[in-house]
Amino acid sequence: MPPKEKPKEDYTLKVTSPDIGGRTVIGSDKLTLVEQRQFLYVRIVRANGLPVNNMTGTCDPFVELKIGNYKGITRCFEQTSNPEWNEVYAFTRDRLQGGRLEILVRDKESAINEIIGCLSFDLGDTPTRFPPNSPLAPQWYKLEDRNGVKVAGELMLAAWIGNQADDVFSVAWHSDAAAVSGKSVTNIRSNVYLSPVLWYLRVQVIAAQDLAPSDKNGKPEAYIKAVLGNLVSRTTVSKDKNPNPTWNEELMFVAAEPFDDHLILSVEDKMGANKEVCLGRSVIPLHQVEKRLMPQAIGAQWINLEKYVAKGEEKTEVKFASRLHLRIFLDGLYHVFDEPTYYSSDLRATSPKLWPEKIGVLELGILKAEGLLPTKSRDGRGTTDAYCVAKYGRKWVRTSTIVNSYAPKWNEQYCWDVYDPYTVVTIGVFDNCHLQAGDKNDGTSDPRLGKVRIRLSTLETGRIYTHSYPLLVLQPNGLKKMGELHLAVKFSCNNWINLFHTYSQPLLPMMHYLQPLSVYQLDSLRHQATYILSLRLGRADPPLRREVLEYMLDTGVNRWSLRRANANCERVMTCLSGIVVLWRQFDQIRHWKINSAITVLIYSLFVAMVMCPKLILTAFFLAPFVLGVWCFPKRPRHPPHMDTKLSHAETAQPDVLDEEFDSFPSSKQGEALKTRYDRLRGISGRLMIIIGDLATQMERIHALVSWRDSRATAMFLVFCLIACFLVHKVQFKYLVLVIGTYAMRPPRLRAGIPSIPQNFLRRLPAKTDSML
Repeated sequence: MPPKEKPKEDYTLKVTSPDIGGRTVIGSDKLTLVEQRQFLYVRIVRANGLPVNNMTGTCDPFVELKIGNYKGITRCFEQTSNPEWNEVYAFTRDRLQGGRLEILVRDKESAINEIIGCLSFDLGDTPTRFPPNSPLAPQWYKLEDRNGVKVAGELMLAAWIGNQADDVFSVAWHSDAAAVSGKSVTNIRSNVYLSPVLWYLRVQVIAAQDLAPSDKNGKPEAYIKAVLGNLVSRTTVSKDKNPNPTWNEELMFVAAEPFDDHLILSVEDKMGANKEVCLGRSVIPLHQVEKRLMPQAIGAQWINLEKYVAKGEEKTEVKFASRLHLRIFLDGLYHVFDEPTYYSSDLRATSPKLWPEKIGVLELGILKAEGLLPTKSRDGRGTTDAYCVAKYGRKWVRTSTIVNSYAPKWNEQYCWDVYDPYTVVTIGVFDNCHLQAGDKNDGTSDPRLGKVRIRLSTLETGRIYTHSYPLLVLQPNGLKKMGELHLAVKFSCNNWINLFHTYSQPLLPMMHYLQPLSVYQLDSLRHQATYILSLRLGRADPPLRREVLEYMLDTGVNRWSLRRANANCERVMTCLSGIVVLWRQFDQIRHWKINSAITVLIYSLFVAMVMCPKLILTAFFLAPFVLGVWCFPKRPRHPPHMDTKLSHAETAQPDVLDEEFDSFPSSKQGEALKTRYDRLRGISGRLMIIIGDLATQMERIHALVSWRDSRATAMFLVFCLIACFLVHKVQFKYLVLVIGTYAMRPPRLRAGIPSIPQNFLRRLPAKTDSML
């Protein structure tokens, strides 16, 4: 029997119908895009008057909570009878098997079956609390023994039934993650992060004065070196080989507020190939640097340079200090890019004074995932501990980690303010690899499970979109579907006038057009911004790790990819195909190949427009209106998603993917590198031919008047002179009518050979003859 074919993966977007949107909303209007989940919350606040252990003479208490098969344990405090925990525990209500909550206060040094005291509550008597109701106040409860007799000590706690909109949801210990303990518990919690405010630090170096070179008889080759944290930038060597050099160059950095690092400026004297001598330096705290919040000039200033003294050398007093003339400021008139322009989630300038008015609110419900693939092994079997990260603007959100599940349910809802509809919200799914022995896994990366991008301008306002998005990851061995992510998205507009007004405004702040930065500068500064964000957000709790930020911010989008190059060429050809199709249709009409009646109709319309020119502009604007109305019933009903065919992801060859995922510079050697080089030479050769043909045609047009072919130029000039008199004497509309009639003449009047202008142009010389 022939082997069975592997079933083809389904990469399509699917419409879902979750139980959301006010269908069964109970007690809370904060959860409109997710399914409500109810939890039993227990807050253990503190204890008072606990007895000491008779064996040790101290009290080392901790609290144990039990409901059915679930058990939670607080931290243990040593040598205190009045511990304060202030910890919250959340038990998923629909998974609870027992009907009573047992709370046991134990001593670390006591036997397993001994307790200090206990409490018991019937879950049926637990009060219900949903936001925006006020939190339930904790109460003191007298401890009892197992027989119900009051004992010494009391415990303050509160227990209530709530949902995921509760304020304590993100900080609570969840029963679904009972296998996680210790310091790793913080790595499974949900959190909201705010990116630091990013500024462009601009250092415009003008000149230096009274430099003291180390070689008094030599001519200093001075340049400026600027250091900000781990970032270093340099000017060129000044052309002035004297103690008063000039540069008039600008150095730019990305600085994050609050400012942790100082800017260090030093004047270096280039003594040789690998030798430099510091002639003076200055340390500038960034919080003292002026901020430019509005379009206004910043004045230049002189700063004194201190003589740099290496370790072990004695500092000598300098009577005349060298000075540096510069202009330094934090520029808030630009938008600091931390992601590619076409995937940007925020386009505002750093300065709040230049922000546009808010146009609406984006609401995102992260519901669940299905069919996730295992990415690691635990206890001899595959497992996945998934969490989601979403970014829009400066606000990042991270859901809780659902432990050991291929179909995790988050049901967490977040919202963002929207200032521009031409922005993208990005949602990524990752596997948490920092749940066991957290101190040993610091070098482990969280594998990516897929990413979803949604552009707000493709969403209808006020509509709730509920879809299942395929999670696709391109790996060196090919495209892989890691599962499906269920989302609910809603874009609400509260100011229609501002919404329509944004379509007439520049995409970026005005300074990007008045004083544009080069492509190289923008790319370099974007990588600086990504590096700074990874440092700042990596120190949060739980951290957003560097591999997560790089994946969400598409740091490798500018790397060479033959697959993407082919896809982009196909996109261009697809856009041009409409023009080609129209030309072929017209060519068939003017050659009378489709239907004689259609040709006559088109020719009649042409004659009417020529004789009545007012109809031309009318038809020009009416045509797209009719086309748009005709396309309205076929309009897209769903947001765009990752298209595997458009991306050439399904058909990419292994060697092409191997090249795409190779490091830079390449880690390959020998035959693999030779194959890639030969393939790149072949692509470049075809591109060279296309560019050469285009250059040839343009040079032939130039040759019409260059007298390279004197006979052709003379003929062209005579033709232009005759045409000049003819156009002057004959009305323009009759000339157009004659040309159109000639173009649409019947087949019996055609010769089937190229036209006279084509023949004439092809005979003109080009500089191809002069190419080696």
